Amino acid sequence: MAQTWDPDAYAQNAGFVHGLAGGVVEWLAPQAGERILDLGCGDGQLTERLAHSGAIITGVDADPRMVKAAKSRGIGAHHAMAERLPLDDASFDAVFSNAALHWVRDQDAMMAEVRRVLRRGGRFVAEMGGHGNIAAIRVGLMAVLARYGHADAENGVNYYATPEAYSARLERHGFNVKRISLIPRPTPLPESGMEGWLRTFRSGVIEGLPAELRDEVVRETAELLAPALRDETGAWIADYVRLRFIARV
Repeated sequence: MAQTWDPDAYAQNAGFVHGLAGGVVEWLAPQAGERILDLGCGDGQLTERLAHSGAIITGVDADPRMVKAAKSRGIGAHHAMAERLPLDDASFDAVFSNAALHWVRDQDAMMAEVRRVLRRGGRFVAEMGGHGNIAAIRVGLMAVLARYGHADAENGVNYYATPEAYSARLERHGFNVKRISLIPRPTPLPESGMEGWLRTFRSGVIEGLPAELRDEVVRETAELLAPALRDETGAWIADYVRLRFIARV
């Protein structure tokens, strides 16, 4: 399964991702003149906000269409995997990431690269999905997938760590973890609701199914989840849990 991203669909269905990033940006506290890498910059909406601080921002994303969208905003962005950064050693004061690290396949390779591009004393500040993130959504989707004979399609899509496990991993790579928190954050979804969420954040899973099953799996998953995640007004609230940290080298 390879997750795919459509910048237009992302803007329509996932605007809350950068809209709710105030807390992790506050932990970053970007300063004018600092060189900051936005790891997993997506379409550049949050990267553009960071640049308003006067910091010198560089973006990296694994999806070429998202990189193109970021560049259209005037962001200096590179198409690259987090595990193989095309950047010089010790070239950044900070590496920042929002809602991206849980998509990284090789966490150890990513951390080694982040440490390599950070200057001595530099900081790694990020927010990602944490342990328990979208637990109800995943269980509902897996139940529907299993009914159609695709029980393993959701396996390994994301990595949702506990603070203890992620701290230990960071420390093995030479980071000094200054602060780390697991933050429950029930998240209202836009009008496209759960079906829009699934088509955006599980596009790789859905597109990997036989064409005749795709719409049915999306519809049935939303129907199954409605009693738990849709309120009396019809609004959807996703069961998000975030892992936020700041670590130094």
